Amino acid sequence: MEVVDWGNSLGESVSEARAQHANSTDEENHYASGFASKFQPRKITSKAHWNDQMGMAEVVVERGRYRISTGIVRHSKLYYSIEEVLFLVEIGDLLLLDDSGTLSLEDIYMKISDRKNGCCWEEFQAYRQLKSLGYIVGRHGIPWSMKSLKSNCETVSSQGCPESDEVVDLGSEETRSVIGLLNGMQINEARLIFDVYLPNSKFRKSSPGDPSFVLCFTRGPPPSKADLEALERQCQNIPLKVCHEEQGWVSFFSFDKVELPVLP
Repeated sequence: MEVVDWGNSLGESVSEARAQHANSTDEENHYASGFASKFQPRKITSKAHWNDQMGMAEVVVERGRYRISTGIVRHSKLYYSIEEVLFLVEIGDLLLLDDSGTLSLEDIYMKISDRKNGCCWEEFQAYRQLKSLGYIVGRHGIPWSMKSLKSNCETVSSQGCPESDEVVDLGSEETRSVIGLLNGMQINEARLIFDVYLPNSKFRKSSPGDPSFVLCFTRGPPPSKADLEALERQCQNIPLKVCHEEQGWVSFFSFDKVELPVLP
């Protein structure tokens, strides 16, 4: 198994996708401005209310293009995960509220540092880098909307997808449809964290299509061959990429299988 650094190909694929949509998305232009340390203050366009029970924020004032490719939809309501909230607050595009008032950036950092909301700081750094490059990023295994879940089930029903009544039951309550899925996401040493799509101004949450790749986050030593093969099976033929964070540096890798010649 050969390790391939795909940093260059990452940039090339983003450039190609951006060239196709350069005239139709303000979001990508803003992404190009860089990370939070480089963001420039801008007029707040959206507001969201943090729900501790859900570990997510319900959007109460919905404006701008970010809603097209950020957040999940349940019962016509838009919800942001903690990494989406932090990214949007860092770039000045979201104001986060709770029952006590407005939450500061430091308050949100504390929420992500306690690892109780499905994403840790290291994984957020990977999310932020991908979003800053223009990628569309969602939690792995969390449907963008119940419509997309039903559509996917119709496509793969022969592979054991839940029946239609189970799908309706899954979306019958916000707490069941969101919390139930997040509860199964543990902070392990190697796990699938994000479904990643190329920049696309025509992206639809009701019909997102297959992601460009699934991102696996790992700490410490690289995952074993057996672990990688198990993760690849979970990806269901979607390419697997590996993310490693160390001392603030985020690296992305892919693995190629090669056949070694048998020595005489």
